[in-house]
Amino acid sequence: MVTHDVIIVGGSVAGCAAAMLFARAGLTVALVERNPDPDAYKRLCTHYIQASALPVLERLGLARAIEASGGVRNRLDLHTRWGWIREGEVLAGHPAHGYNLRRVRLDPLIRAQAAATPGIEWLPGHSATGLGIEAGRVAALTIRDARGTERILRGRLHVGADGRASALARFAGLKPRETPNARFFYYAAYRGLDPNGGRSRMWMGEEGICYTFPNEDGITVAAATLPRAQLPAFKAEPEAALARTLAALPEGPNLAAAERIGPVMGFVDMPNLRRPATRPGLALIGDAALSVDPVWGTGCAFALQSAAWLSDATAETILSHGPIDRALKTYARHHRRALAGHAWHIASYASGRRWWWLERLMLEAAAHDPAQARRLFAYAARSLGLVEFMAPTALARAAATVLRARLAGGRPRLDPRVEAA
Repeated sequence: MVTHDVIIVGGSVAGCAAAMLFARAGLTVALVERNPDPDAYKRLCTHYIQASALPVLERLGLARAIEASGGVRNRLDLHTRWGWIREGEVLAGHPAHGYNLRRVRLDPLIRAQAAATPGIEWLPGHSATGLGIEAGRVAALTIRDARGTERILRGRLHVGADGRASALARFAGLKPRETPNARFFYYAAYRGLDPNGGRSRMWMGEEGICYTFPNEDGITVAAATLPRAQLPAFKAEPEAALARTLAALPEGPNLAAAERIGPVMGFVDMPNLRRPATRPGLALIGDAALSVDPVWGTGCAFALQSAAWLSDATAETILSHGPIDRALKTYARHHRRALAGHAWHIASYASGRRWWWLERLMLEAAAHDPAQARRLFAYAARSLGLVEFMAPTALARAAATVLRARLAGGRPRLDPRVEAA
């Protein structure tokens, strides 16, 4: 006997977004969350929501709630060896902005909205302990509460939104494909740090990346990702090392003059993980399907987008008792088509390599031409795919831009401080 149309494990951004979208489509949803605390939140995060997720936030009614909670519309200033590239007008047809909002605000906000949505049975304090497989497809989920009482839920569709260590993926035998990350990542939040007029800043070098992202309540997240050779110095004195690294950047922030809010945290070993997005009766969304280098701030956006893609691909089929597994294949193709290029490029950079000449070409062109900058920022916001960003016509235009700039003023002056960052 089916107890719910959709059973979702994981009550964070991806799981709550999917639950709301399915419930609004007229389906019954069980939302299972291991943590019983409604105010629990993910601590290790860049707290950056890419612009590519804005349509989903607006569809869920969360954009207005995020702004009411103090969320900052993110606009980026990017520094490379060719100087500053300022985000101005958005590439036509693409979302205008994303948001900076710390997870201490975002997670309880989206969880409360999901728990209050008609059609969702909210099950906090319950852990997934196993899957029931019938005729080769996932047909049931066993959950256990804090007292050890077990219960079996049977659904037409089961969804793993339970993070990069996904228990559902493990139960289903969906093993991750792992690529190493040759860099480590440290960050902390500060109050009283120069907010740059509310704009985010990123310093991008070949060895590493640093940034400052202003969030709600005048709090700014400052971060650095660097080669593993520098890890011993960071582990010895994380706050001092982070402050030295950022102060050495062009127009770098002075962390010593600000008040640190909370601990200095980091990802010392954060490999890139990618799993098959589906198997019969089961789908993975968010970090359960794809978890990549955190420096790019893609986690929340990919979580929201994959939740919407899954709902769009399967909701009507579930309502009509149609072939769900065929609909799941549609979702898997969409997920692969939209994110495979980004995932591959991010994993490639995480290997510790230096920039390719094509990357240098696109960055140099963006420093000279606002039209090229618009394309760069659309790609950085994950609103533009890798194939489109690196299309032959785009590369030709970038090459022409660089040639004109060099003929007009010679080669750009390289900035060694960024290269050392």
